Amino acid sequence: MIHTIRVHAEHEYDVVVGCDWQSILKDSIDSYTRVALVYSSAMRDHIKGFKPDNTEIHYFEVADGEGAKTSQSLQSLWNWLGAAGFTRSDAVVGIGGGTITDLAGFAAASWLRGIDWIAVPTTVAGMVDAAIGGKTGINSDYGKNLIGAFHSPQKVLIDTSWLTTLSDRDFAAGLAEVVKCGFIMDGKILDLVNGKGVAEIRGDASLVQDLITRSVAVKAHVVGSDFKESFGREVLNYGHTLGHAIEIHSKYSLRHGEAVSIGLIFAAELAGVKGLLDSKSIQLHKQILTSLGLPTTYPRDSWQHLYPLLALDKKSRGHQLRFVGLSAIGETLRIEDANESELAAAYERISS
Repeated sequence: MIHTIRVHAEHEYDVVVGCDWQSILKDSIDSYTRVALVYSSAMRDHIKGFKPDNTEIHYFEVADGEGAKTSQSLQSLWNWLGAAGFTRSDAVVGIGGGTITDLAGFAAASWLRGIDWIAVPTTVAGMVDAAIGGKTGINSDYGKNLIGAFHSPQKVLIDTSWLTTLSDRDFAAGLAEVVKCGFIMDGKILDLVNGKGVAEIRGDASLVQDLITRSVAVKAHVVGSDFKESFGREVLNYGHTLGHAIEIHSKYSLRHGEAVSIGLIFAAELAGVKGLLDSKSIQLHKQILTSLGLPTTYPRDSWQHLYPLLALDKKSRGHQLRFVGLSAIGETLRIEDANESELAAAYERISS
């Protein structure tokens, strides 16, 4: 069953969940002269059959994973667009995980000061998070997603058949973002996944679509109320402050969702240290994420390296670290006054 969720941002657009991406994309790009199809090398064999009738297609292959989100990749895309003569009547389509849609969206945002783009996410994380909301960008040597622009797509096409291409590890990593949506807004998500493993969830197509639809609805609601990321939108970064630092420290050997999983536990423990969140809610974080096979701890001796990286988080203001926290399931707040000893105490509780 197809579900269409309307996102209200700097312009309105639809997220179409449960569609056949090829047929919808063909109709969606029919009015453009040229379209740049940006995809990772892992997607090469899956897009060979895409043959639109009236639109000139240019295929731009980039690296897999975080290796795509570099200034070098962006420069290559700009050069390709220039050589192909892309104008404001043309468009970009990003097909892949969150790294690809982030890169493709930023290329579209920066080419001719902004041309249209469409997202076709192929991972759980891409479907519920990265492709929705209009945040596009690349990484810097100094942090993740530090260079970018707000530039919403014209449409997001979610075809869940892509998920069969994922390993259990990648599927589970994406579920970390689904669980996050449950904790910050839609507690029904937590009920649906609690006590289930990845294999059980993957084996239930209707459950997968329900989880994706609910998560998209959470993000659409948040983005619609706060497009440019005041605290309203910052709630989507629950678990991401330490998560991003762990990604950098691990040199991206951990998946984004795996790092966020650890970050979710840390954020819950920090709220506990501050006396804001009860132990039952903290334990629920651990219970759900552990059942999904996601990591919940990180080496104790890494804190000295992680602490300076927290300052690179986009929520920081001046020298002040800010965290998204919970006071209860679905009740978010901002933690701005955590001192170094409280942060260290919270990290000690997730140390291995």
